[in-house]
Amino acid sequence: MIAKPAWLRRSILSSEKIEETRRLLRHFSLNTVCESAKCPNLCECFEKGAATFIIMGSVCTRGCRFCAVKRGKPGPPDPGEPSRIYEAARALRLRYLVITSVTRDDLADGGAGHYADVVRYLRGRLDDIKIEVLVPDFGARESSLKAVYEAKIDVFAHNIDTVRRLYRSVKPNSDYGTSLKVLKTAKALSGSIPTKSGLMLGLGETEEEILTAMEELREAGCDIITLGQYLRPAADRLEEREFVSPKTFEKYEEIAYNLGFTSVSSGPFVRSSYHIACFNTT
Repeated sequence: MIAKPAWLRRSILSSEKIEETRRLLRHFSLNTVCESAKCPNLCECFEKGAATFIIMGSVCTRGCRFCAVKRGKPGPPDPGEPSRIYEAARALRLRYLVITSVTRDDLADGGAGHYADVVRYLRGRLDDIKIEVLVPDFGARESSLKAVYEAKIDVFAHNIDTVRRLYRSVKPNSDYGTSLKVLKTAKALSGSIPTKSGLMLGLGETEEEILTAMEELREAGCDIITLGQYLRPAADRLEEREFVSPKTFEKYEEIAYNLGFTSVSSGPFVRSSYHIACFNTT
């Protein structure tokens, strides 16, 4: 096990605002990626009254080896979830919402219809709101992707997470080519809506593989990219192979802009929905 460097050490925050956010989420029986995936930015985001909502339960049908979310047999989507997310978003005074989910291979549409229900409910009740969806691959079904787009989203995100060579060891039940197809199809459905993806670094990938992944994302029409350090969320998950320096993240940010990405967020603590408000979605 390699020692964690100084730049990855963060103090634990505690405040009434963080506890208030936790209480509110429990009150509305809502899941967040912040908690389920043990995000290192949880305290910072909760302090700001921000959260990324995870819909359709807290049990995933895939079980990726980097993720803390439990694998198993999930229950049916909750029809009351859209209204509870609305009430929580209103109480938190959010103006930019991220909706994501566990992977639901047990559903014929992969859960796309429930995404659409949530987005439409929010759209009908909140003014001046930006909505980003961070979706699973839906098996690259165009009908599922179209259902999400027609609900009127502002940003479409789907993470490839790692480089092609490592896909089977990191995401054994997923496919790299399928993820690229999802992004390419999404861009074809509506070129005016930004598409976004993310990479975790430190899993054993090479610089050449990272650059190839970024080039392939651009070829698929991806506009926005996030690059962050993988941090093992539990003892039974994949170990970090490397801790990437802040200087290296800065280099990748410059390369990404040179490749034509319109927005780039690159750093050790960057996650897919971290600092979301900085992205230009107009």
